[in-house]
Amino acid sequence: MSFAEKTSGQVISELAAKTPVPGGGGASALVGAVGTALGNMVGSFTKGKKKFVAVEEDIIELQRQCDETQKRLLELMDEDAVLFEPLSKAYAMKENTEEERREKERVMEQATLDACKVPLEIMEECCKAIGYLEEYLKKGNPLLVSDVGVGALCCKAALLGAAMNVYINTKTMKNRGTADAMNEKTSSMSQEYSEKADMIYESVLKQLR
Repeated sequence: MSFAEKTSGQVISELAAKTPVPGGGGASALVGAVGTALGNMVGSFTKGKKKFVAVEEDIIELQRQCDETQKRLLELMDEDAVLFEPLSKAYAMKENTEEERREKERVMEQATLDACKVPLEIMEECCKAIGYLEEYLKKGNPLLVSDVGVGALCCKAALLGAAMNVYINTKTMKNRGTADAMNEKTSSMSQEYSEKADMIYESVLKQLR
């Protein structure tokens, strides 16, 4: 059963259990999906109202995009668990001989590289979601402005959580050129979209106070 098919209680219990997955990567994907869903909630309370007829088509498109991102983030919860397994097995490989040590190093390098792919994609999806929430802030029903703010905070937390899951893997990579490139991409997304999320949050606060 995929994580998307489980109840919230089941997922929380599995996160708390003494098992390697789901962990921080899966949790980040889930929180990002929650933030994206809040954007769609705003869309649902905006679409179909005469007051917002001028932005009706924009809202419909935003909801379509949010649906795709939300769905992908939930899929990434499962993919994160799948890609962590080879890395977990690689750590347990024997290294009694030089040949075994070389093979373990090779397998671990590939498994570590693969393990970076999911959190990087989680980050990319969260960046999209923050952009959508920025649009909802401008065009959505102002009665739900606090939900835009909460969504932005969720997506920022997911973004930075996924970033940590990139860094913990690139730290052990032997190919420092690849690691540095991933770190640079991670840092760039973290900075740019954290700032966007913060701007959304601050804008929401001004409207609420």
